Amino acid sequence: MGILDLFLQSSSSISLLGGLVVLLLVYLVSSSSFSSKEDRKEPPGPKPFPLIGNLLQLDLKRPYNTLLKLSKTYGSVFTVYLGPQKAVVLAGYKTVKEALVNYAEEFGERDPMLIMQEYTEGHGVLWSNGDSWKEMRRFALTNLRDFGMGKKASEDKIIEECEHLIEVFKTFKGESFDTTQPVNYAVSNIICSIVYGSRFEYDDPEFTSLVDRTNRNIQLGGSPSVQLYNMFPWLGKWFSGKKEMEKIFAANRKQNLKLFSRLKETLNPQMCRGFVDAFLVRKQNLEESGIDNSYFHECNLMHTVLHLFGAGTDTTATTLRWGLLFMAKNPKIQDQVQEELRREIGSRQVQVEDRKNLPFTDAVVHETQRLASILPTAVAHKTSQDITFQGHFIKKGTTVYPLLTSVLHDESEWERPHSFYPAHFLDKDGKFVKRDAFMPFSAGRRICLGESLARMELFIFFTTLLQHFRFTPPPGVSEDELDLTPRVGFILNPSPHKLCAVPVCEQ
Repeated sequence: MGILDLFLQSSSSISLLGGLVVLLLVYLVSSSSFSSKEDRKEPPGPKPFPLIGNLLQLDLKRPYNTLLKLSKTYGSVFTVYLGPQKAVVLAGYKTVKEALVNYAEEFGERDPMLIMQEYTEGHGVLWSNGDSWKEMRRFALTNLRDFGMGKKASEDKIIEECEHLIEVFKTFKGESFDTTQPVNYAVSNIICSIVYGSRFEYDDPEFTSLVDRTNRNIQLGGSPSVQLYNMFPWLGKWFSGKKEMEKIFAANRKQNLKLFSRLKETLNPQMCRGFVDAFLVRKQNLEESGIDNSYFHECNLMHTVLHLFGAGTDTTATTLRWGLLFMAKNPKIQDQVQEELRREIGSRQVQVEDRKNLPFTDAVVHETQRLASILPTAVAHKTSQDITFQGHFIKKGTTVYPLLTSVLHDESEWERPHSFYPAHFLDKDGKFVKRDAFMPFSAGRRICLGESLARMELFIFFTTLLQHFRFTPPPGVSEDELDLTPRVGFILNPSPHKLCAVPVCEQ
C-alpha cells in the first residue's frame, strides 16, 4: 500500500491530500533538504521527492518487501527516505553481520520510533540509549537468569504450562479452532512467572486483557497509520492507530500499577519472587543508602516490565503458531517429526537435553524461525558516530535498519531460501548443523536478551504439542489452501486461520 492509497481510503482524503499538495509546493520552494550537493560517498538509493521522500515507492503494509527489491538495485547498503527522515538500510547476511558484530559500537544505538519515544521518554530497555539502557539491560539480564531464564527452573515452568495448553487444545475435540489466544496465554505465562513471580489462569480477565492489548499494540506498531504518524506527527489527528495505541498504553500502565501495588504489599526482600520484586528491593536499598541519580525509579520499572512482557509474549507465541501452521501445511514433515519423537522419546515428557537426540525436530524448529522471519526488519538502530562502512560514509545519528529477512532468506546462504526446507540445518548424515546466517534474534549489542528463554520455549512447546496432537487444516480445506501470507504488523503473525488439533491417541 502506497501513501496515496492510504489517503484515498480516508474519509477526509480530499482535504488531507490537498493539504499535502500545498505543503509539497511550499517545500519545493523553500527547502534544500534533498540537495544534490550531498557527499557522493554516501550510500546510494532511489531519488526522493521533497517532504514525502520515497513513500510513493513503498508498500506501507509490507515495507520490508520494498526494501528487499531496492537492495537488488542499489546494493547491500543503501539510502531510503521515509518521509523527510533519511535512513540507511543494511541487507544480506555478510553486511548485516559486519555492521552489528564487527562495528557493534558504531551501529549500536537505538533510534526509537516517535510514538514510542513520546511514551517511554527514554526509559525501559528496548527503546533507550546511554547509561540508562546499559543499567537496565545489565540488571534485566542478571535477574532474568537468576529467576530461571535458560535454566532448569524455566524448563519446569514451560513443562507445567504445556500441560495447561494441552488441556485447552483437548477441549476442541479435534474440531478446528484459532490457536492465537491459547498459545499467546501459555507463552505469556512463562515471562509472567519470571517477571511477576506467578502465572495466571487463561480465564483471568486481567491477564487476558493485558495479553490481548499487548498483541494488538505490536500489530498497530507496524500499521501504515502509525508509520505515517512517526514520519509526519503534525498529521497525527488523522491517524486512528496512534489514538488506539495511546489508549492501550494507558490501560496497560494502569493494570501494571495495580500488579506492582500488590507485589509491594507482600514484598519480602529476603525472598524475591520475580523481576519486579528484585527491582523494588534494589530501588529501596539505593534510597536507604541516599544514592542520587539512580536509574531504579518507577518509570524504568514500568517500561522495562512492559518491554519484557511484550517481547516475551508475542515473538515466541507467533513463531510457535507458524510452526503449527507449517506442520499442517507440510504433513510429510510432520510425520517425520512425530516418528522421531516416538522413536527417541516415546510417551515421556520431552526435556531440553533431548534436543541433541532430535536433530530433525530441532531442524524443523529452526527452519520455522528462518522462513517465518517474524521480525523482518530489526528495531531501528542509529549510528553513534560518523563511520565509513563498506566504502560508504554514514553520518552520526543516522537511522539504520538491519533487514533481517534479507539475512534469513539470503539466496547466497540458503539452498532453498523461500521454501520450508528443514535440511538447511542437517548434514548428509542427518545430524543438526548450525548456520551462520541464522539470525532471527538479531546480533551485536542489541541482540534479543531473551534468546535463551525463547529457544527453550519453542523447543519444549513445539515437541510436546507434536507428541500429543496431529495438526491438520479444517475440514474441506486442503494443505495447499492454507494461507502463508503474514498479517500486517510490527511482528509478522500468520493471517487469521484455524487448525484442527487431533489427539494422537485417536489416529
